[in-house]
Amino acid sequence: MKLSKILAIAGKPGLYILSGQAKNGLLVEGIDDGKKFPVFSHERVSSLEEISVFTEDQDMPLKEVFMAIKEKCNGEKAINHKSSADQLKTFMGEAIPSYDRDRVYVSDIKKMISWYNLLQANELLDFEDEDNEENENSENE
Repeated sequence: MKLSKILAIAGKPGLYILSGQAKNGLLVEGIDDGKKFPVFSHERVSSLEEISVFTEDQDMPLKEVFMAIKEKCNGEKAINHKSSADQLKTFMGEAIPSYDRDRVYVSDIKKMISWYNLLQANELLDFEDEDNEENENSENE
């Protein structure tokens, strides 16, 4: 699944898959419940591909964050996003040692871990296919 097709909508929990476009917005489908509904142009929608995490050197794309968490957890579910702040910070520090501890808040870590676990549970963490598609498309051009 391409991260550009997975959306976060401000004010709504969970993640959504872009399923189409409507006259005045987008049509999305909830990853966890499969319900389809329209999202209007006045709502704040972010593609996971656009999101990055502050590190000490430069910003790290969310895709790389998920891959680091996946590697740390051996492809299994990560810790619960409702764990204590100290546990969440320790986990994040082990997965991404260079994350900026001053600018990445516990609420951000909770959201990333929640998203990771949702994608992992629905087997949507296979971003390697996305890289291969991009490489094949550039070779064919």
